[in-house]
Amino acid sequence: MTDQWGAFCNDRICLDPPAQGPLSGMTFAVKDVFDIEGYVCGAGSPDWKRTHPPAERHADAVEALLQSGARLIGTTHTDELMFSLNGENYHYGTPINPKAVQHIPGGSSSGSAVAVAAGLVDFALGTDTGGSVRVPASYCGVYGMRPTHGAVSMKGVVPLAPSFDTVGWFACDPGTLLKVGQALLNGRQDDSASRKPFARMLVGTDLVAVLEPHDAKALTETVRRIISASGLESQDVTVAEEGIGEWMGVFRRLQGAEIWRTHGAWIRSAKPRFGPGIAERFSWSSTLQDLDMGKELEARKNIRKRMLELVGEDGLLILPTAAGTAPLRNTQGEEMEKKRNRTLTLSCAAGLSGFPQLTLPWCASNGLPLGVSLIAGPRQDLRLLRFAIELAKKTGISHPASGNLVRQP
Repeated sequence: MTDQWGAFCNDRICLDPPAQGPLSGMTFAVKDVFDIEGYVCGAGSPDWKRTHPPAERHADAVEALLQSGARLIGTTHTDELMFSLNGENYHYGTPINPKAVQHIPGGSSSGSAVAVAAGLVDFALGTDTGGSVRVPASYCGVYGMRPTHGAVSMKGVVPLAPSFDTVGWFACDPGTLLKVGQALLNGRQDDSASRKPFARMLVGTDLVAVLEPHDAKALTETVRRIISASGLESQDVTVAEEGIGEWMGVFRRLQGAEIWRTHGAWIRSAKPRFGPGIAERFSWSSTLQDLDMGKELEARKNIRKRMLELVGEDGLLILPTAAGTAPLRNTQGEEMEKKRNRTLTLSCAAGLSGFPQLTLPWCASNGLPLGVSLIAGPRQDLRLLRFAIELAKKTGISHPASGNLVRQP
């Protein structure tokens, strides 16, 4: 395998499956935050790798995929300690976005998204706390799944903010996405119940309004096509009646406090050298160590209640995955931070509710990928993945709607 895209941090780690299974013949890669027996994952930080021992066993998610017949062929790059949405690593560089080579791939599961987009693997694992699967899926024009919080085991995965952390995955077609989901969710959800159709599709108008006008126009046209093909009853809704910015504030404070609680002691002792942006975020998180969580937790409870009122057991919320197409590589300062915050504003709904969100690569704006997402109710993961397959057939879309793979010169 030739990795001209810089997706892999280690392509010499290869594990054959112990037996045949539903994923036999498929290859996969994992973000460098998953334990692999005998290997020290780096979590995007040389200092993390320096201060941690080799894993004693595979992460549960890796083991599940091997037992299902898939072959592991490497670990992929991530942002430092997963605390970014850009995919630009100060120490290791930036993987090349195969669908937009002058633009960032998105993070923090950047390498996994790039490996799938470039056709180097059939599917790949990432993690998603604040959008780290959904955003690179959108920027790289691939399918990305963030499951119901807690639906897939996080055992053996480097944490960031545990009450938001999920194991997610990427693929280039919805059929593969479902097969991987069945392997990871094996026994955790009723697969027979996943065949029940959805009845309603809700368009989050306040979320679409986060986009710039030209991106909003492109996304709205795709949404109309999806609704028409689905045959579902549809309506426009305001998702956050108090303002989506209020939800974003709750998310940032809860996540930031958890991040410092998770990694603050290690940062104090190891004194890692973080790159620009990452250092400032950890420093800000440290200011939340005495935050009274009661008010924020109550707000999250109310947000989850609101989301459940919207989607119930038969509804889907449709929204933009990210706040536009991928920014240019090396975009700096306030412009990049503004884009990041707008994207977090969109991704916080699934994060705060813990509901599953699927990114579909069916939209393009100015020739660049622009993901459109579906959020379902809790534990509706397999049902959502099956729906995507049927919807792809009805719309005539299976593979990404935007830009052909751009080969490196």
